[in-house]
Amino acid sequence: MTLGKQTETNTGSALLLEFHLDPHTGVPPYLQLVHQVEGAVRLGTLGADDQLPTVKAVVSALAINPNTVLKAYRELEHRGLAIGRPGLGTFVRESISYRPAPERQMLRDTFAAWLQSATAAGLSEAEVRALVEAELIAARSAKGAA
Repeated sequence: MTLGKQTETNTGSALLLEFHLDPHTGVPPYLQLVHQVEGAVRLGTLGADDQLPTVKAVVSALAINPNTVLKAYRELEHRGLAIGRPGLGTFVRESISYRPAPERQMLRDTFAAWLQSATAAGLSEAEVRALVEAELIAARSAKGAA
């Protein structure tokens, strides 16, 4: 389901935030929504004052309970990432600084190529996630030891 920030293109509006739920992760649906908004803000896809999809739109597209979406939006407000404006909706705040780096696209391309190699080598999504998480932990440990 694609919802969220709209930008004008030559062919009209393009939606840049795609909400999806994966029942196999073990992560509660409301946290999956929270993580997706956090990621979009960190990557600069969503910025300050961008409106999040309405609860009704998310419920309709994902076929989930409205309380799940409300809980996600409350959690985003609690984390300082969003603010509710009565009668208008929920909007992104400027709490995560996004600083585009010149090498960001190169790194994404390199990672995408690595991901294709890992998939071609037969690694499952769970194995890829475990490998990435292990490397993040190792990098934090090495940084802390330095």
